[in-house]
Amino acid sequence: MASTAEEDDGTHPVHHIALIPWLDPETIIAAAGPWALVVVCFIVFAETGLLVGFLLPGDTLLIIAGLLTHTSMVFGLNIWWVSLLIGLAAFLGGEVGYLIGHKAGPAIFERKESGLFSVRNVQRTNAFFERFGGLTIILARFVPVVRTFAPVAAGVGHMHRGTYTLYNLIGAVLWGFGLTMAGYLLGYIPPVARFVQEYIDLILLVAVGGTAVVTLWHYFNERRKAQKEAAAGEDIVTDEDEAEALVLEADVFDRSPEPVRRPSSPEDDQRPDE
Repeated sequence: MASTAEEDDGTHPVHHIALIPWLDPETIIAAAGPWALVVVCFIVFAETGLLVGFLLPGDTLLIIAGLLTHTSMVFGLNIWWVSLLIGLAAFLGGEVGYLIGHKAGPAIFERKESGLFSVRNVQRTNAFFERFGGLTIILARFVPVVRTFAPVAAGVGHMHRGTYTLYNLIGAVLWGFGLTMAGYLLGYIPPVARFVQEYIDLILLVAVGGTAVVTLWHYFNERRKAQKEAAAGEDIVTDEDEAEALVLEADVFDRSPEPVRRPSSPEDDQRPDE
């Protein structure tokens, strides 16, 4: 049920449905007070550095942080400092994720199937590496789940540290710095800025709530499958050998991205070899 609309300037109502206030970037920022930028940077860091963040408002938080910097200087700093600090948090998170994988090794994959931290999620991340090579570190920033596991997978597979750090830096700049700056630039488009501010809860419900629904569905679906497999006497524990099999070969990180293949047509099948 929608709460009573508040007036932002005496003429335009602000629509707050407050269904998920703990995921509302404006709520997070306002509640943090002078520590707001620290909280935002920690959330960004945690998404790739602490193997958590599936339900954190990562992408949305960056956009809103940039927009609020434009409209109210909420952090007390100009957009360049805000974007640089958020980009730095993203970079450090990626470095910590790599170190976790490098130090823990394949043992980090040895666990009972849990739905979220699951073999399937590792395999999905590995599939990105198989297709895009080391560039996965950059692309993963924009892909939920994969951006959490990619640094760990790179560390476990001992991706060349210098190459990883370079790609991690590029990804952090494009994602952390870039999305924050993009949010700031939205402030120069009054209709867009006003719409985002007035309907922030609706936007969050779609962006974050949708992610939460998909994640929860995936979690319970995997748990249900694991329980059925366990009841049937199947092995649902990732042992040492199985964890070792999830480690990427070193050459995977050096591969060039696979070209986009055009779907074959009957004419191609009938064309004689030259």
